[in-house]
Amino acid sequence: MIHTFAAIYIGSYEVSIKIFEISGKKKIRDIDYIRSRIELGRDAYSKGSIGYELVEALCDTLAEYKKIMDGYRVDSYEAYAAAALRNAENELFILDQIRIRTGLLVKVLSNSEHRFISYKSVAMREDFERMIQKGAAVVDAGGGGMQITVFSKGKVVTTQHLALGTMRMREQLARKSNNLAQYELQVEELVDKELEVFKAMYLQETKIKYLIIIGDYISEISRKVEKNKEDNTIEAAKFLKYIRKLDEKTLEEISEELNLSNESDALVIPYMMIFKCMAESIGAESLWAPGTNVSDGIAFHYAQKNNMIRVEHDFEADVLSAARNLSERYMSYTPHIDALTQMATLIFDTMKKVHGLGRRERLLLQVAAILHDCGKYISFANGPSCSYDIIMASEIIGLTHKEREIIANTVLYNTWPLPDYEDLADKLDHDSYLTVAKLSAILRVSNAMDRSHKQKFKNVKAAVKGRELVITIETMDDIALEKALFDAKTSYFENVFSIKPVIKEKRVYG
Repeated sequence: MIHTFAAIYIGSYEVSIKIFEISGKKKIRDIDYIRSRIELGRDAYSKGSIGYELVEALCDTLAEYKKIMDGYRVDSYEAYAAAALRNAENELFILDQIRIRTGLLVKVLSNSEHRFISYKSVAMREDFERMIQKGAAVVDAGGGGMQITVFSKGKVVTTQHLALGTMRMREQLARKSNNLAQYELQVEELVDKELEVFKAMYLQETKIKYLIIIGDYISEISRKVEKNKEDNTIEAAKFLKYIRKLDEKTLEEISEELNLSNESDALVIPYMMIFKCMAESIGAESLWAPGTNVSDGIAFHYAQKNNMIRVEHDFEADVLSAARNLSERYMSYTPHIDALTQMATLIFDTMKKVHGLGRRERLLLQVAAILHDCGKYISFANGPSCSYDIIMASEIIGLTHKEREIIANTVLYNTWPLPDYEDLADKLDHDSYLTVAKLSAILRVSNAMDRSHKQKFKNVKAAVKGRELVITIETMDDIALEKALFDAKTSYFENVFSIKPVIKEKRVYG
C-alpha cells in the first residue's frame, strides 16, 4: 500500500511543497517539488511584522498548493513554518488567515524542533551513522538562523541555534554597506565572532571530521568542486579553495557560475561566508552535502511517528545525550543522577497500568531526572526555580516547547507543592498538568531513595501488589535518612495514584 504525503514548509525566503510516496517496503520517495519565492523574512527581520502584501501572496500560494495536494490525492500533510513567521509580531493573525483562506493548519517550529527535523533529513541516509561516530556537525543554514547539532562517538554533544540566517544578515547588513567587498567583510566578521564563542564553549574537546550541510546552495557548489563524485562529499581544502575563487568574482558572476536565478543572488554571499567560516573554524576534513532539506525531514518525521518506516538511528538517545551534556555543564553530581534516573524509570515501568502514560512521557521523566539538580549551580536556596529557568531557556533537541514546560514543571514540583490546575492553566493544559503531577510524584519518591547521594541500594526491584508499590532493596548501609524522607514523600504519591509506596529492606552483610 502506498501512502501519499505532502510536506509544506514556510521559510524566510521561500515557500515549498514536496510530495512523497511512502511505500509498504518502508521507503520514502519524493515525486514532486515546487518552490515559490516569498520573502517573509524581508519584513520580519527589518520591521518585526509581515505586511499584508506578503500575507496575501503567502495565502494565494498555499491555496495553489492545496489544489496540487488534491490533484495528487494526498492522504495526509504536515505544514510547518520557521523563523520568519515565529519572529513576526502578527504570527497568530497570519496563521488564522491561512486557516480561513486555505483550510490548512500550519505549525510554527521552535528552534529545537527545527533542528530535530532538519537533521532527520540526513539521518535517513546510509552514511550518517558512520560520520557521527567519527565526529560531525550537522548544520542547517536557513534564512532566519543557523541550526547546529554536534555529534561525537555517535552521541549528541550539543545542539544550538545561532542568529546567522542568510536573509537576517542581508536585511541587517546589506543596506548599511557601501559595496560588495564591505558587505562580505561585515558578514565574515559577524559569523567569525559567533563561531568563536560557539567553538570555545562546545568544541574544546570535540574533534569534528565531517561538516554535514543542509541548505540550498551547497549542492551546486558540491557539483562544481567534485564533478565526478557521487557521494556528495567534498574535501574541506578543495571547498575553501573554490570559495576563495568565488570571492574574487562579482555577484552576477557568482550567480552565473552556480546557475542561480537573479532572485537568489543576494543570499548566496552570506551563505558562502557562513560555510567558509564554519569549515575554517571547526577544522573539518570533509563536507557532506546529501542534497536533503527540511521537507525531507518533515516526511521522515511523519513516517517515523506513524510507524511507516524502519528507523535505525536512536533519536531518543539523542535527547538523553543532550540532557546529560546540559546536566554536566551545570556540574550535577553524575552518580546521583544515574541512580535517580534508574530508580524513576523502574517505578514508571512497574506502574504502566496505573499511570496510563506512554513511551514519550517515560522519556520526559528521564530528562527531568537528569536535569532536576542543574539549578543548584546558580543557587542552592532557589535551586528548583533556577532549574526551571535553565530548562526553559535550553532548547534541548527533539523536545517541543510544551514538552520542555512539562519537564521544567516536573522538576520544580519535585520539591515545591503542586498548585491547583487553575493556578497553572496559563502554562499547562489539563493533560499536561496531569502528566506533571504523575511524573513529579514518581520523581519525588525516587529522589528520596537517594537523598544522601551515596547510592546505598543495590538490586532494586519494584512490584505493584494490591494498593501498594513495593520497592525491595538490598543494602549494607544505614538507610534511616532515606526511610524518613521516603515516608514524607508518600502522601503526594498516594494522592496522585491511590497507591502507597513502601520500602522492603533486605540487609546484606559484607
